[in-house]
Amino acid sequence: MTRPAGPDPRLVASSAHVFVADLGSPFLEPGDEHHLVRVLRLRAGEPVTITDGAGNWRCCRLAAGGGLEPDGPIETVPEPPYELAVAFAPPKGDRSELIVQKLTELGVDRIVPMLTRRSVNRTSGERATKQVERWRRIAREAAMQSRRVRLAEVESITEFAAVATRPGATLAAPGGAALDGSHRLVLVGPEGGWAEDELQRPLSRVGLGNTVLRAETAAIVACALAVSVRADAVADRP
Repeated sequence: MTRPAGPDPRLVASSAHVFVADLGSPFLEPGDEHHLVRVLRLRAGEPVTITDGAGNWRCCRLAAGGGLEPDGPIETVPEPPYELAVAFAPPKGDRSELIVQKLTELGVDRIVPMLTRRSVNRTSGERATKQVERWRRIAREAAMQSRRVRLAEVESITEFAAVATRPGATLAAPGGAALDGSHRLVLVGPEGGWAEDELQRPLSRVGLGNTVLRAETAAIVACALAVSVRADAVADRP
C-alpha cells in the first residue's frame, strides 16, 4: 500500500508557521510578530509559511522590520475523507493542556472536553470559559508548531449525555473492538473510569491496548489510532 504523503516540504522547511486572516494581504498579529522577531529571532528574508486555518496556505518571507512578503501562490490542501474527534474528561491539574496540545499535533479535527459522572475537574461558569479559551490558544500554538493548515476546533465543555448521542460516537473501554474508520468520535473516560449508567449506553466500544492507561495517555492513543486509520483511507483513494 502506498502511504499518504506527509506535509509539504516547504511547510517543514519554513522557519515558522503562523495563522493570518487574509492570505492575499497577510498581516501578522502583534503577538505572532513578537514571537517571530523577538523569541525566534528570525531575520529578514527567512522563509515563513502562513495559513488561514481552513486548509489554505502560502509561502512568505519575513520582511525587514517585521511583517510578511508573499513568496508564492496561495495553495490548498484537500480536506480529509471524514472528520475525526476525540472527547475527553479533563483530568486534574494541567494535563488537559497536554491532551489538547498532542491531539492537535497528531491531526484531530475536533476536541470535545466532556463532563462525565466521575469527572474530577468540574470547572464551570467564568472559570470554565477561561479554561476553554486557554485550550484554544494552546491548540493554535500546537498547530503552528506542527505546521497544520487546518486549525482544530476546541469546543466548550459538554455533558457526556449530549456527546454520546452524536453520530459515530464510541466508548474507549477495555475489551473493545479494534478501532476502524466507522469510529469518528472516540469518547475517553475520566481517571475513575466510566460510571455504570454511561457503560449502559448503546454505543460501540473500542479498545486502546492491553494495559491500563492514564486518562491523558488514553486520549492521545485514541487520537493516534484514529488518525492512522484515516491515513490508510486517504492512501486507498484513487
